[in-house]
Amino acid sequence: MANQKMLGFVHTAQKMPDKRSAADRRQDFAEIYARFSDERANEQANRCSQCGVPFCQVHCPVSNNIPDWLKLTAEGRLEEAYEVSQATNNFPEICGRICPQDRLCEGNCVIEQSTHGAVTIGSVEKYINDTAWENGWVKPRTPARELGLSVGVIGAGPAGLAAAEELRAKGYEVHVYDRYDRMGGLLVYGIPGFKLEKDVVARRVQRLADAGVIFHSNFEVGRDATLAELRERHVTILIATGVYKARDIQAPGSGLKNIVPALEYLTTSNRVGLGDRMEAYEDGSLNAAGKKVVVLGGGDTAMDCVRTAIRQGATSVKCLYRRDRKNMPGSQREVAHAEEEGVEFVWQAAPEAFTGDEVVTGVRAVRIHLGVADATGRQTPQVIEGSDFTEPADLVIKALGFEPEDLPGLFGSPDLTVTRWGTLLVDHRTKMTSLDGVFAAGDIVRGASLVVWAIRDGRDAADAMHAYAQTVGAPKLAVAAE
Repeated sequence: MANQKMLGFVHTAQKMPDKRSAADRRQDFAEIYARFSDERANEQANRCSQCGVPFCQVHCPVSNNIPDWLKLTAEGRLEEAYEVSQATNNFPEICGRICPQDRLCEGNCVIEQSTHGAVTIGSVEKYINDTAWENGWVKPRTPARELGLSVGVIGAGPAGLAAAEELRAKGYEVHVYDRYDRMGGLLVYGIPGFKLEKDVVARRVQRLADAGVIFHSNFEVGRDATLAELRERHVTILIATGVYKARDIQAPGSGLKNIVPALEYLTTSNRVGLGDRMEAYEDGSLNAAGKKVVVLGGGDTAMDCVRTAIRQGATSVKCLYRRDRKNMPGSQREVAHAEEEGVEFVWQAAPEAFTGDEVVTGVRAVRIHLGVADATGRQTPQVIEGSDFTEPADLVIKALGFEPEDLPGLFGSPDLTVTRWGTLLVDHRTKMTSLDGVFAAGDIVRGASLVVWAIRDGRDAADAMHAYAQTVGAPKLAVAAE
């Protein structure tokens, strides 16, 4: 038996994988971190204190058994580490890259609390799973037996794909419908390559296809089939469309040209990276090259936009956010990366109007004072009188968050109940919507959130759909057998 290693934090400092220089990474859309060497991954995993109550696991949405796979990595038992890692997470190599670990597992690491610096959990997770792919350990999850029942999944983002894999492994014929030409949702079109290279998503989608999941691309529910028609085809349906409608800003001048929604901008950039010819990029309307760029917002999408603009060759990139740095919803690590790359943050500033005749030339903003904390503990922004200023801009990107589209209208299904926020109303115990046999998961239920929460919701929904299909589908199978 291997010697117990661990507790290395006493004599070994926290060390992230080597990071490419800011000057180097501004030139391309490749990921910014190099891979851990075997030795470094082993050494960093060895820093785990193997807590009695692992807060890292408690604060992981998919409840990853982090201490166990760290211990196995420290002992050089990487195939076993991979098995433990993928037991709770359908896309561990993706979460290792894009999870805000500083807010989740690493932020709650006991060693972090004791000022020794957190175990670099995300980087070790990425190392374990990239090693698994290289060594051919990642196999398609094919079922032991076919159940003879068909299920439908609407949306090929993280929630839909996680559910599809779980349902296929249980023996269902799984059909995934997505309106885009590539599967992956925001993983492909929303998140830039410097955080998640697209072949990482493509190989995972291929594994699902190898397992027998059937993909229908360029398929719009409401146009190519109504929700009612899909319900006829399948014993149960999952809606996992995500939330794509950009939250807008109503301000004078907001109709000027070159004021664009974040997702439109990011999707265009990602498509160009994938080799698609995009007219809006070539004519400069969704291309930051040579422009003064102002991004409005402070979440992870805003960070994706500012860092993309830098790589496209913007002459200056500024991020306006109405709160201060510590109240920012995005990952602090992302903010630091952006600053290194040359982004300037204008804290406690809120846009009031846009200047220009036909095309935007500037953002008029006011300074903000953070007042008394509200019920959530966040300080309330208050405008400082007479503090307005204008930030010059040739391109303004709105990254103010996302809202749900009108699914009952789009799907031709007025009896699909939504909440007052437009998200789908579900029974949180069963994940079922107001329609019998129609379930929902991910952002379309919880609002814009993290990829790892979407994976968790997709897994939970798959279990609920399986329980439902066993009661409803069994009589159908019995009739078919006769």
